[in-house]
Formats: sequence, structure tokens, C-alpha cells
Amino acid sequence: RPGAMPVVTADQVLEVPVLVDARAPERYRGDVEPVDPVAGHIPGAVNVPTERNLDTEGTFRSAAELRAEYAAVGADGGEVAAYCGSGVTATHDVLAMEVAGIHAALYPGSWSEWITKP
Repeated sequence: RPGAMPVVTADQVLEVPVLVDARAPERYRGDVEPVDPVAGHIPGAVNVPTERNLDTEGTFRSAAELRAEYAAVGADGGEVAAYCGSGVTATHDVLAMEVAGIHAALYPGSWSEWITKP
């Protein structure tokens, strides 16, 4: 139902054991940043770009494949949250994890908010 998605704030995000960055690898690494004035990623975050959630037909991979993809970065249960540039693309990773049986929160402020915090 609306408003039921678990979320984390900028003050909580560093406390999340597994923080997934849903952006493209080059944005995660800080090689390019087409949107925000600062490039990089939140300290401790792991990268699972949203395109890894999809098969060659453009639909979600199987639950088992998604579980394996996220388990490879430590998101195999426990506390997990996802972010991206502005909080929109990360919802794709949150949904993929839900398909895989992994319950994840969203950091809606994402990178755009993070870089504004001292």
C-alpha cells in the first residue's frame, strides 16, 4: 500500500550493513557524473546496476538468478537498502530484491541528497 515501503534517511544510511548502488558502474566508480556536481558513491556501498536485474528479453531474471546476483555482493538477507542518483532507479533494485526474497529499504534521497550533507 502507499507509504509502506521501508526507507532510510541520510542519517541512517551508513548504518545499513549492505548498501546497494543501482547506478551504472562508471557512475558508481566516479568516472562520470552526468547529473550531480560530485562523482562517486556512498562509502561502503556495493554496485548492482539495474540492468543486471533483466534478462535478454528485458524482463526480470528468475528469482534464483536475482538471489545469486545480490548474494554475490552480500545482500542475501539481513538489512539491505538501495540508492541511485535520485531515488527512482533504485526502486528497480528494491523490486528485484523483493522478487528474489530479499526485503530491502530505499534511500530516496540517494546520491543527489548525500553529496549535499556535510
